[in-house]
Amino acid sequence: MRERPKIKDIAERAGVSVATVSRALSDSPLVTAETRQRILDLARELNYRPNVSARSLRTRKSMSVLLVVRDVGNPFYLDILKGVEATAREAGYSVLMGNTESDPAREIEYFNMLRDGHADGMILMTGKLPPAGGNWTGTLNRLAVVVALEIIEGAGLPHVQVDNFGAAREAVEHLISIGHRRIAHISGPLPELMSLHRREGYREAMRNAGLDVPEAYEVRGDFLLESGQECCRKLFTLPEPPTALFVANDEMAYGAAYELRRMGRDVPGDVSVVGFDDLYLSKAFYPPLTTVSQPRAEIGHAAMELLLKILSGAEIDCDEPIVLPTVLHIRGSTAPPQE
Repeated sequence: MRERPKIKDIAERAGVSVATVSRALSDSPLVTAETRQRILDLARELNYRPNVSARSLRTRKSMSVLLVVRDVGNPFYLDILKGVEATAREAGYSVLMGNTESDPAREIEYFNMLRDGHADGMILMTGKLPPAGGNWTGTLNRLAVVVALEIIEGAGLPHVQVDNFGAAREAVEHLISIGHRRIAHISGPLPELMSLHRREGYREAMRNAGLDVPEAYEVRGDFLLESGQECCRKLFTLPEPPTALFVANDEMAYGAAYELRRMGRDVPGDVSVVGFDDLYLSKAFYPPLTTVSQPRAEIGHAAMELLLKILSGAEIDCDEPIVLPTVLHIRGSTAPPQE
């Protein structure tokens, strides 16, 4: 059986010392970019895999990171996981996915894992931190945590996100541009900041067009399909129901479209529907869903790159988030109103 390649094999091929190879593989600033790239290329060519157990003993690192999400069953997170995992693997880290199901006790458990050294860092996608006080006083700022997509204002943590306000405004402007005037909004859970920013984008587009937003046209969901159905039912008991819906995520948009068909209303003939996320099912949904696409794999990559910088001791500007672009995909679920 072929012997597993070692650091010294890379060193011999590269004509450098074992210490230089070790520094290059750990992304040390003491190695020039040209030398680091040459060593990384040789490591891939030789199919070198680091001995994680030995490295962990030497550095007292677990060589694993946590990706903590609200609901592991939501397909939205899969592409983000792919981006995180690909970037982590290149650096010799494994990724553990944590599922909180919005349970505060489970959310704290994952932070305890990080604090106790069972993981070296965390990419947090729940929009929540442990409660103030107790065992957490003075602890959080010593942990390696990156917040992705969800926004935690005042946390003093680095963020990777999209422009939820601008993306929502663009989605509603599309509905206005094709003639809709009675446009309702099904929001995500409030007062979470991501949901608030999407609602504010909706309101801004309506204000800019000189359109009123009746109080009953804003209903609060929870990002789950069933709440899309329930919110849709509320809107279509109104004396003057909307002709279009801007929904804060695709899963609720699926629920709303299903409920509209159940009530005998055609999408988009009677009611247009716009979602947010561009889940892979949105193209195959009938009719295909007009929705805001978030660059999920790129978000995962950027969040993991940022976490690796923190783990290497680099200074990070927590005041300026990394903001990635969105794209509005116009498909078959939107059309001009009939009336």
